[in-house]
Amino acid sequence: MSEGYDAVVVGLGAMGSAAAFHLARRGRRVLGLDRFTPPHDKGSSHGKTRLIRQAYFEDPAYVPLVLRAYELWEELGRTSGQTLLHLTGGLWMGRPDSALVAGSLESVRHWALPHEVLGSEEIRRRFPVFTPDPDVIGLYDERAGVIPPEAAVAAHLQAAVALGAELRFGESVIRWEETDDGVAVTTATGVQRAGALVLCPGPWAGDLLGGLGVPFAVERQVQCWFEPDGGVGRFLPDRHPVWGWEAPDGRMVYGFPAFDGPHGGVKVGLHHDGAICTPQTIDRQVSDAEVEDLVSFLKRGAPALPGRFLHAVNCMYTNTPDRHFVIAIHPDHQQVAVAAGFSGHGFKYSPVVGEILADLVLDGSTGHPVALFDPRRFASA
Repeated sequence: MSEGYDAVVVGLGAMGSAAAFHLARRGRRVLGLDRFTPPHDKGSSHGKTRLIRQAYFEDPAYVPLVLRAYELWEELGRTSGQTLLHLTGGLWMGRPDSALVAGSLESVRHWALPHEVLGSEEIRRRFPVFTPDPDVIGLYDERAGVIPPEAAVAAHLQAAVALGAELRFGESVIRWEETDDGVAVTTATGVQRAGALVLCPGPWAGDLLGGLGVPFAVERQVQCWFEPDGGVGRFLPDRHPVWGWEAPDGRMVYGFPAFDGPHGGVKVGLHHDGAICTPQTIDRQVSDAEVEDLVSFLKRGAPALPGRFLHAVNCMYTNTPDRHFVIAIHPDHQQVAVAAGFSGHGFKYSPVVGEILADLVLDGSTGHPVALFDPRRFASA
């Protein structure tokens, strides 16, 4: 065991903050490093709301992990004295053969999760803000909801500090290397040594994980807020679900209730519809054309929603080619655990990812199902 820390966690956003907490919870000496001061608006974990859902169209293999995430979000909420998991219900719409609907149905049926299948007329009756075409169906997931990302990251960080973790902000990592007795992490202030290293680099995965063999691609994602025609009354969380709709051309829009109250507007975005960028080159401005594209898309199925444009922000997805995560011990460095490539659907998992990373660092393995996330799957690509 190296002198110094038991583990250094690099990147203290969604995944790193959770990893720091779970390692400190197990009595380890933890140093956390971040180039900014989380929670911040420079990466992926901002924008006031993130979805959580059990009906998981990406792959049924995710469901056991998301069920554990629900438990951990509720536990963190109790620890922090605030509600972090807000259940609103979720509605996923499209043609029966769309990836969103067909995949969600596969997951809920495989795991026998509670759900309802709604025809287009029933969607209109129960959720009159939507005007789906007759060939559209919906899957209703009563356990879907909202997590506030900034509050969630802050809660993990505060809980980690309360358990003894040392966190340093505004300190970028220049390089890292494995040593005879652990790892050495070089920053502008010096070299930090530890028994193990946890890398949660978010959009900076290409900088810190270049030798992993995973072709990460960073995608700019736009989030817009609108004041709907007639106000937000019909969109308040006790009346309106989180939702997603896949159009016949495969484009997918998602949205939230009016989570910020009567004057905060309604947030929507187009999923995986952005330009490839880097953290250094991302265009932080949202153009009128981008807003108009989203407005025209929304008018097809939720004509009252666009109303008046309020404001927009953007964040970054860090995608893998198959859009599945990378969570593993580094194939070439047994003292290094990696969590990256969350491909626009990872935030909801952050507490269970933190738990997995603590398992990997301390035990060398985890009881959670993570075979899907092995980076070696890209070795022959």
